[in-house]
Amino acid sequence: MDTINSIDYPVYFTDTLTELVNLIEKGNYSRCFVLTDEYTSVHCLPLLQMYLSAADNYDLIEVSAGEESKTIEFCEGIWNTLIDFGADRHALMINLGGGVIGDMGGFAASVYKRGIDFVQVPTTLLSQVDASVGGKTGIDFNNLKNILGTFTSPKAVFIEPAFLETLPPRQILSGYAEMLKHGLIQDAAYWNLLKVQNIGVAPPAELVYQSVVIKNKVVVADPFEKGFRKCLNFGHTVGHAVETYSLQNDKVHLTHGEAIAIGMICEAWLSHKKAGLSAEELDEISTVLTGLYPKYEIDDSCYSLLHNLMKTDKKNQNGLINCTLLNKIGQCSIDHICTEEELCQSLSYYKGL
Repeated sequence: MDTINSIDYPVYFTDTLTELVNLIEKGNYSRCFVLTDEYTSVHCLPLLQMYLSAADNYDLIEVSAGEESKTIEFCEGIWNTLIDFGADRHALMINLGGGVIGDMGGFAASVYKRGIDFVQVPTTLLSQVDASVGGKTGIDFNNLKNILGTFTSPKAVFIEPAFLETLPPRQILSGYAEMLKHGLIQDAAYWNLLKVQNIGVAPPAELVYQSVVIKNKVVVADPFEKGFRKCLNFGHTVGHAVETYSLQNDKVHLTHGEAIAIGMICEAWLSHKKAGLSAEELDEISTVLTGLYPKYEIDDSCYSLLHNLMKTDKKNQNGLINCTLLNKIGQCSIDHICTEEELCQSLSYYKGL
């Protein structure tokens, strides 16, 4: 698999950790910091350390795992550690982990001393196929997902298949939702290939690569999400609201992929009503996604709260909720205004499946 050239940085798929060592040596960094959580410290860090053993000038920063850690308070902890260790503008941050580590570590690096270099080493399927390209960093604030962030590119991304072998099936499924989304919005043949895969195990590296190719094509065409890149938000208007609700209310909260699967079903229904998606393809999407992801109980009394969460979505303009919808499987269109009534009807459609 070839290296992918993204906006202004490479995404490596072969000899990944060797390439990371080469980057560190060529960069002549004053100090390296590896940001991890308690899971990647156990399951992924030992492999990375085998390659970093020659570079004795690096330090570990460990944070708690999970979306709950993606806050300004945890960033303050990262910044304080950098200050305590005397990190200057020639330091390097290595973000070893899933989407939370990549988003938060990238954000922390992008504003520390007005920006230090960082690289992404995504260790989950979700982060490899989604957060690995795009140049977005971000944290949650005031219970709103990704409300603070920057468009800042890493120096490079290193996608190592071995890390996927450490994941439980539920985390594999979480990442798989974004892969399915890529097929739905851009590539019907890819969707057809994915829907017959054995989902309980890490997908073949070629499928991960193809997913990154699809997303990279979109972000290179629209790096700052002014137009075409909004297509990547299919399923995320409703999905982010459901995910935020679950984080606030459930003891065991939904994974990102589980929430986005709900969002894709709801927004497929909106696509049928507003964007030309056929009834047959709506049924196909709903059948595939409900077959893969557990049903989540959404009470009618939650609709108003979920709608209020949708109103905070970054795609919105002038107080109107803006959705990306499907014209057909493999083709989408952006900037569809959806009313509260329509969005609540989409939730009722999901509830009735």
